[in-house]
Amino acid sequence: MFQQGVNMKLKFKTSGLILLAAATAAAQVASHAPTVFTQKPASADSRLAPMTPTAKPIANINGTVLTEADLVREEYAIFPYARQHNGIPKEMEPDIRQGAMRMLVFEELVYQEALRRKMTVTPARLQQAEAEFRKTFANPEDFNAFMQSEFHGSQQLLDEKIRRSLLIDTLLKTEIQSKSTVSPAEARAFYDQNPDRFRIPEAYIFQTITVLVPDKATAGQVAEARQRAAKELPEARAAKTNDEFGLLAEKISDDDYRVMEGQHKSTPVDQLPPQVVSVFKKMKVGDVSDVVQIGQAFTILRLNAHSPAGKQRYDEVKAQVLKQLEQRKTNQLRAALDQRLRQGAKIEEP
Repeated sequence: MFQQGVNMKLKFKTSGLILLAAATAAAQVASHAPTVFTQKPASADSRLAPMTPTAKPIANINGTVLTEADLVREEYAIFPYARQHNGIPKEMEPDIRQGAMRMLVFEELVYQEALRRKMTVTPARLQQAEAEFRKTFANPEDFNAFMQSEFHGSQQLLDEKIRRSLLIDTLLKTEIQSKSTVSPAEARAFYDQNPDRFRIPEAYIFQTITVLVPDKATAGQVAEARQRAAKELPEARAAKTNDEFGLLAEKISDDDYRVMEGQHKSTPVDQLPPQVVSVFKKMKVGDVSDVVQIGQAFTILRLNAHSPAGKQRYDEVKAQVLKQLEQRKTNQLRAALDQRLRQGAKIEEP
């Protein structure tokens, strides 16, 4: 699941913008500590990695050196909660570091390819991007603090970083975004050719009032639980609405569903006990069952909705299908571009 999240993040985020955004986030958190480089407090959980990036080289891409500081920024872009956690949780660190390294290398290769193609950024576009970036700061003081921390106050260095990110973005749009569009005809064909993906199982929405039987209960305790449930049955059947039944469930039910007024979301029949399905088949929406024993519990059921098995209509899933197919095509195009750029490239990693 984490790798899928990394792939999503890789879609069109560019290195320069990530670096700037990460630093901006820090500037907005505390104007006196505007960079992403903060030491781990002494009291921080020992499981968390220290936030101590350096200029140590971690990769050489066709002669361009990437540093530990670059990698940490990428890691924080993947896991933006690192600041609140005083670092990246130890168990997540290997996956995040691997994903961040692949992003760094990929984006540097994309940038070098943009230069090889002699792509340019107009002064107007550069100016607009800088203006938009400045708006991400709470005030001019935070922006100036960031400039001093990241670029030693150099406008030229900031322009180079923004220009780099814009070039990467332009090439990615050309090679990926513009080619990842899925036509309505393609989406419809996918829907027609994959009917099982859009089948809807028979399902029920219901409420419960449950009396639990203690573990290792005696026969007398089981009988007592059954009697208690039977005592509540008339009042449960007198409830005219979901809300009335829910208030009763909240008051007398023993299980965790009481805090949700006994509400159970739509549940497919294959996820329900057979005796419950059997009871539901004899009920109409709004009916309340007799007391039903389910394992170590006696339960009163209220049927709120029944959805028969069927298939989602195309107009119901069209937007979802288009989005999924476009994401799949995007991932394929990105992987192909990554492979193509790596061919012939000189990549040195320790």
